[in-house]
Amino acid sequence: MSIPALLIVTSQVQSYPERFPPMNSPTHSLRRNAILWFGSLVVASLIAPSVFGAGATIRFAGDSDVGEGGRWTRAVAEQWAEKTGNKLEYISRPNDASATLQLFQQYWAAKSPDVDVFMVDVIWQGIAAPHSVDLKKYFKDDEIKAYFPRIIENNTVKGKLVSIPWFTDAGLLYYRTDLLEKYGYKEPPKTWEELAEMAKKIQDGERQAGKPDFQGFVFEGKASESVTCNAIEWIYSYGGGVIVEPDKKVTINNPHAIKALETAKSWVGTIAPPGVTTYGEEEARNVWQAGNAAFMRNWPYAYSLGQDPKSVISGKFDVTVLPKGGPDGKNAACLGGWQLMVSAYSKAPDAAADLVHYLTSEELQKKHAVDISLLPTLPALYSDADVLAKNPFYKNLLDVLKNAVARPSTVTGADYNQLSTAFFQNVNKVLTGGASAQEAVSQVERVAKRIVR
Repeated sequence: MSIPALLIVTSQVQSYPERFPPMNSPTHSLRRNAILWFGSLVVASLIAPSVFGAGATIRFAGDSDVGEGGRWTRAVAEQWAEKTGNKLEYISRPNDASATLQLFQQYWAAKSPDVDVFMVDVIWQGIAAPHSVDLKKYFKDDEIKAYFPRIIENNTVKGKLVSIPWFTDAGLLYYRTDLLEKYGYKEPPKTWEELAEMAKKIQDGERQAGKPDFQGFVFEGKASESVTCNAIEWIYSYGGGVIVEPDKKVTINNPHAIKALETAKSWVGTIAPPGVTTYGEEEARNVWQAGNAAFMRNWPYAYSLGQDPKSVISGKFDVTVLPKGGPDGKNAACLGGWQLMVSAYSKAPDAAADLVHYLTSEELQKKHAVDISLLPTLPALYSDADVLAKNPFYKNLLDVLKNAVARPSTVTGADYNQLSTAFFQNVNKVLTGGASAQEAVSQVERVAKRIVR
């Protein structure tokens, strides 16, 4: 039926009520109201914007809008709403990831429809899985294959695609190019052993030159998820696995893991300050960016901050893959980043999925990278000329991200936080001298076996 015809029908019902039996006739009253309702419904559907899910209100729990990332996210999500004819309500998450998870779990426990799209950490997939829509319904196979396979694998729980990768992260080795040249090194270290040797030589030289606070190497050693990421890299690089393997086999108690932790302990107080056992990302970056370290392990976000023209190290450093654990070891970078999931309790899952589709598209991910230097989850963008012009260090990242190591969060599900807490507490004890590496891996093994049972 055409719009004019429907308008005539509904107009006649409204303008000539005498043609219909009195309202106290139930049958005729229902018939009259049905015509009005059906006519208005079809007219509305025909005149609405021709966009899938238009007219819905989508509540998006995105990044904290206290920072640049949150403000950017809110702005592009509102652009989606304007383009599609939907309405967007943006919910700023807490800055702290643990507080964010606690808040989200309250929504999920209540099966609340108050949030349609959640921005979730890469390590929350097992926790979020029961509360998510399977996004395979909304993304074609070729679209899914365009993302980094390691992240898709991480985000898939028992065959369900819990979330779509939005922006990613991986651990990197930062190094001072000027100091390597000054002390006769032509390239960054390939192994942790080489790093320790180079860091000690540069540290000693800089201290003798009048910089008593200069450090060879800074990293994240405090008892938190930060040292979990670092220690995963150390252990995996020496061939020690990732605590719990995808088949639920607990592997942490092995000679390679012990070797890795003993090696890290040897850095504290020699090439790294004793206080490194209390460092998170920002503490390490502050030492590095003040020009007081030769090497740093950190996430990619620190690159653009260090290259700020006001920074004393601007133009004097570069990034590369983290070292191997000995000549027979592997390069390892802990996988980080954030994903977008659609709530299983959403009243508008189609429109919610359309927002996820929009935000994770190649066009928006390119804008993400160019505007605020967040790492795309689409490998194709790492050769994009515009992206590389803004972020030249991306040229070194493709192999890092292809081989990024996921924490055992998907396999341990809702119990991952318990496992990670046991792991980072025991690793920190090794670094501070409160436990041996053997004692630490034995303690973590007990917790891990209890969880997988």
